[in-house]
Amino acid sequence: MNLFSLLQERKDAAGPIRVGVIGAGKFASMFLTQAAVSDGFHVVGVADLDVPKARGAMARTGWTEDRYAAESLDAAAKSGTTCILESGDDLIDHPAVEVIVEVTGNPLVGTHHALRAIGNGKHVVMVNVEADSMVGPLLQRRAEAAGVVYAMAYGDQPALICEMVDWCRTVGFDVVAAGKGTKYLPEYNRSTPDTVWNYYGFTDEQLATGDFNAKMFNSFLDGTKSAIEMAAVANGTGLEPQEEGLFFPPAGIDDLPGVFREKERGGVLTRRGTVEIASSMRRDGTEIDNHLRWGVYVSFEARTDYAVQCFAEYGLHTDDSGRYGSLYRPYHLIGLELGVSIASAVLRREPTGHPTGFRGDVVTTTKKAVHPGEVLDGEGGYTVFGKLAPARTSLARGALPLGLSLGAKVVRPVAEGATVTWDDVELDMSIEAVQLRRELEKEFRADDDSEATVTH
Repeated sequence: MNLFSLLQERKDAAGPIRVGVIGAGKFASMFLTQAAVSDGFHVVGVADLDVPKARGAMARTGWTEDRYAAESLDAAAKSGTTCILESGDDLIDHPAVEVIVEVTGNPLVGTHHALRAIGNGKHVVMVNVEADSMVGPLLQRRAEAAGVVYAMAYGDQPALICEMVDWCRTVGFDVVAAGKGTKYLPEYNRSTPDTVWNYYGFTDEQLATGDFNAKMFNSFLDGTKSAIEMAAVANGTGLEPQEEGLFFPPAGIDDLPGVFREKERGGVLTRRGTVEIASSMRRDGTEIDNHLRWGVYVSFEARTDYAVQCFAEYGLHTDDSGRYGSLYRPYHLIGLELGVSIASAVLRREPTGHPTGFRGDVVTTTKKAVHPGEVLDGEGGYTVFGKLAPARTSLARGALPLGLSLGAKVVRPVAEGATVTWDDVELDMSIEAVQLRRELEKEFRADDDSEATVTH
């Protein structure tokens, strides 16, 4: 509760926190509009392969042109202005930058940037959940060994969910489930970039702003993004995914305590202590009143009869037993809230959520049958989508992580709706992210074997 005071003390003593942003899309734009009016942060540089796009983001989000006209990072660091550049590596390597915010959304690129930043002694705020869900547990170990913070991005749903789970456990409740809301129908799993805008209903004027990427928004719709984010939450909290992945049950805010409990108690969960998504749509396509499409939740159980009595006395909405309750936050403001992560990393050396193990994974699943010679087009595309699975199940199947599916060449036929395995595709094994993922799989298999030996 004193983070703003710490930020002001830091500014007075040593100047604002010096930040480098890699990627200039929607999330970055939302952070930049807040940074434009905050004296606690100095955005030293914004790196994007499309420099004109980055300049457009600055202009659109409230920055006057003189504030992002620095010709070099050295000049930006000295003058308190911002340099727009193409190279993320150059931004990471510059000594003035303390924190790297990775917002590219590309898991291969994000992995490279995180490794380079950690190697340069920089804190990393990993907005790139695609990379985090694929190799985050190993990146976290690398960051810890290097003495820097590797953090989920506050304002994005995974970090907010982790915060709610932490609150729940700190005050002594038993966490039953945690997750978020989204718009979902089973037919969305087959959505492509050609159909996505019809499902969303965006206008041509909205799409013309440049903030809307068809593949990215399709990944929100086809279930991939939900799987990615729930894998990150599982890895950050110790909650275990269900064997079936995600059910996306329809649920409004008043339904949370009853829906997100075990099946034997009238809910939908096949296990306790898990992650799940509340769909804002009934299966007939009608929208639920008081839905949680933009929000996050945690469901929990009281451990004593006296706590149950307190639930009733203080008006907590519960299930029919009075023992299960839920708290929710109706909105998340993504990049508008990112400053919390940056300030927490530098001033408290504390992440706003990070992986503590490898428990959830996102497995590549076909939208249509694929055949030898075809090339998969990755997240939000035409060929595959991501499904949540327990990490142990993914490893046992030899499943290809969704983050490595873009550009993978099919070498064996895979039926529609099936899991794609490492043996089904041909990958460039020299790619840094491929190597790190293989290292993660080997390391966590060894960890599991060690635990099994101790247990049995």
